[in-house]
Parts: sequence; C-alpha cells; structure tokens
Amino acid sequence: MKLQYNSFFALLAMFSVFAGKAFAQNTSSRAATDRQSTPNVIYIYADDLGYGDLGVYGATKIKTPNTDRLAKEGLRFTNAHTTSGTCTPSRYGLLTGEYPWRKKGTGVLPGDANLIIPTDKATLPKVFQNAGYTTGVVGKWHLGFGEQGEKIDWNKPIKKGPDAVGFDYSFIFPATGDRVPTVFLENQLVVGLDPADPIEVNYQQKIGNEPTGKENPELLKLKASPDHGHDNTIVNGIGRIGFMTGGRQARWADEEIGHAFTDKALAFIETNRQKPFFLYFSLNDIHVPRMPSTEFKGKSGLGLRGDAILQLDWTVGKVLDKLKEFGLEKNTIVIFSSDNGPVLDDGYDDGAVALLNGHNPRGPLRGGKGSAFEGGTRVPFIVRWPGVIRPGTTSDALICQIDLLASFAGFFKQKLRPEEAPDSESLFATLTGKSQTGRQVLVEQGGGIAIVRDGWKYIEPSAGPKTQKNGNENGRDPNPQLYNLKADLGEQNNLAEKQPGLMKELAALLEKIRTDGRSNSRK
Repeated sequence: MKLQYNSFFALLAMFSVFAGKAFAQNTSSRAATDRQSTPNVIYIYADDLGYGDLGVYGATKIKTPNTDRLAKEGLRFTNAHTTSGTCTPSRYGLLTGEYPWRKKGTGVLPGDANLIIPTDKATLPKVFQNAGYTTGVVGKWHLGFGEQGEKIDWNKPIKKGPDAVGFDYSFIFPATGDRVPTVFLENQLVVGLDPADPIEVNYQQKIGNEPTGKENPELLKLKASPDHGHDNTIVNGIGRIGFMTGGRQARWADEEIGHAFTDKALAFIETNRQKPFFLYFSLNDIHVPRMPSTEFKGKSGLGLRGDAILQLDWTVGKVLDKLKEFGLEKNTIVIFSSDNGPVLDDGYDDGAVALLNGHNPRGPLRGGKGSAFEGGTRVPFIVRWPGVIRPGTTSDALICQIDLLASFAGFFKQKLRPEEAPDSESLFATLTGKSQTGRQVLVEQGGGIAIVRDGWKYIEPSAGPKTQKNGNENGRDPNPQLYNLKADLGEQNNLAEKQPGLMKELAALLEKIRTDGRSNSRK
C-alpha cells in the first residue's frame, strides 16, 4: 500500500512537471505570437541623406557603424524610394498614401503654413491607433497647422497639427531648421514660451527690429548665400527664412536639436514600453543649417555636413541601445530611411563642397534633392525585425515609402476606403523579406514627373533650367527622356529616340494614373 501511495505521488509530480513545461511552452508561444501580431514600430526618417551617405551603401570616407549594424541585423533595400525629391511632399506621401502631386499646396511649406494632410481619411498613424497602438511623432513636422486660411497664434495651444492626423504625442519643430519660428512644440504648446514675450511670425515682410542676415552680416557665425533666402531674422548667429519677433527664451540653439529630439524619442519608448507603440522619429540631421552638437564638430573630416551624419548615426545607436535595455528588440520593427536625396551647397557656407574629400553622397546615381533623376528619390531604406527578418539580407524589389500605410493596414487586417491611400500598395511581405516582388509601377516627383516600370524610366518633358541653385540636376528637359535603369542606373543614355513605342506607352500610363486619381488596384 505504501509503495502504491508513493508511486501515485511520483506520477503526480511527473505530471506536474510535464504540465508546467507544456504551460510554459504554450505561454511562450502565445507571447511570441502576440509580439509578432502587435510589434512596436519605429520609423527613423533622416533629412536630405543621400543613397551613398552610409557605409552599408558604399560610403568609405565616413563611418556609420550604427546604421550599418541595423542593415547587418536586418534587410537593406537597393531600390526604395520617397514619393518626392523634396521634404514636404515626401512626408505628405508617407503619411497619406497619396502621391503629393495630386494635391495642390503640397510643395515645400513656410513655417506658418496651414495643415495640408486631410483629417477625414486614413493616415499612417491612424492605422496604428486603430490597431490599439500609442502613437508619437518626434522631430521635424513641416506639414502645417490649423484650418486653411487660419493665421497661427503661436502663443496659444496650436490645434489641428499632429493631433488631428493620428498622433497621441508630439514633440516637434514647425517646419525646417532654416525657417522661423525656431521653437519646439510639445503637444500643441511652444516649449518655454514667456507670455510677456509673445511670438509673431511673418513671411511677407520684416516685423520688429531684430537683426537680419541681410542687414547685419557681421553677426553671423554661419554665412549664407544671398540667393537661398537665408538672410532674414538671425537666430543663434544664423540667418533664417522668414521673419520672427518675440519668444527669445523659447528659441532653440541649433547645437541642441539633435540631443533634444533623441531624448524625447527615448523617453517615448521608455514610457510606452509595456504596450504597443508607433514612433515617427523625424530627424533634423542633415538638413541645413548644419550645426551639430559640439561633440561631433570636426570629427568627420567632411565638414559640418559629415559631422551631422555622425550625429545622425549616433542617434540611431541610442535608439537601438534603448530597445535592448528594455528587452524590446525582438518586439520592434525599426525602419530607417531618408525623406529625399542629398544636397551639398544648400545656402550656407558650411564646407559641404570644399571638404567633400572624395565622398560621393549620391553613390552611383544621377541628380539629388529636388531631382527627377534617381538621386532625388532613391534613398537608403533598412528594415530590422529580429526573429522575423533574416539578418544581413538585401532586396532589389521596387518599393516606396508611400506603401507603408497600405502595408500596415493589411497587416492589421484593416480595410481602407477606395478614396484612402489611393497610391499605396500593400507590400508587407516584401518589407519583411518574405517576398522579392515589389511594385510594378512607381511615379517619381522631382524637377519633373517620371514613371518607372520593369526597370524602364520615362521622364516627361518639362521647361525650365536643368540645374537648381544648389547645383543638383533636376531632370528637366524640353525633350522626353527614357532610361534603362537595369543597364544604366546613372541615367546617362537617353533612349527615347531609339524606343519611341515604349516611350509613348509609358507616357500614356503616366497620364492614366493622373486622370484615374489612383494607381493601386484596391477596390
């Protein structure tokens, strides 16, 4: 009887161990499934970073270990694009899933512009909100505030900005570093504003009696070219575009921007680490005026532009370290890209050209920021998702940042209305390396409009100078252009006269995409 009694408890103990292991495995499996169904997503958006500016894309004159690490641990795309060769329209396309050239008023905005993103349609952050995520934007905004025709009062809560298009939290500056007002906004309020020193902004005429770059060049610590508009109100020893008065206590110093944005992004990750989050981290680097933190100045050997790339890479490293600190690496998709191609001389005498030292920011491409050539829209694009994406892989699939909206909507099984994200393709399998099939067709916007299909690129005729004031070729030509990108990535051989039938076919397809009002096949 005693033996049977002991055997019974021995069997019970064995069953308990087995059941415990099974429960643990089940729990672990469910946790893994939950992680894969609601991964955190961080989109790191560099500014004016070129295809050839990173080590993993061929740069040899500058070291970018953190972005290179991201690629070694993830998937690097070689044929990824923005929707436009300049900042405001590319950001519009990213957040709305709509080609920016479809909508008037999506050009490069002044700092006092009204909101250009529709509030009654799906946006990228709204897709995440609908999936139960906390959403945040940190960094450059440049998409406007308030209703059309409304004058922005910077001294009161500024409604209808990031909050109106799907962001629960925001820490931003309004436009670009070279445009007023030079202040941070956190959740609709100017940070550090003194009510006794109200802010006023004007882009038409000078206001107040503050020194300007045009009238007081002796006060500048970074001299500017007279033809770029950087000769208005001086802030932190740098002439800006537009006039500003007041808010002296609230104005940032350029050297603190990188750290301020990084600190807020890391704080957002830490605060929301226990629940799914989406962070749109829109960096200021390497847009002008290039004035990185003192710890990076002079370290690249490529002037202030190179130093700003070092600061950008440091920022990426801080984000990756924070994810590791909280054990969020496997549960977080990190996407890194740029808003458009590179520019060197963009209005400030910062040594970007003189100190290039053999570095080629556009790599094998032609053109740059603002160009219809590949250098305008083809940018670095890296995706890391440990445990899902095979590390150290490369994809030649044609993709566009405009596709993120439909891709994540599809991932979350959300249905988009026909009028929403009309140009966004659902390519989640491609973005995670499960498929090598990308877009069939892409329209690129630069100095002119171009269309790409099956490696062939047609740039429609357009009038105007072929070179911009920043020295970039913009792709304009009164004659049609046709390039075989598979054989001629540098777009040197115009085959329009040799392939008239193909040229006309692509021109007709471009016109159809225009008139249809959409380019995807979603009904």
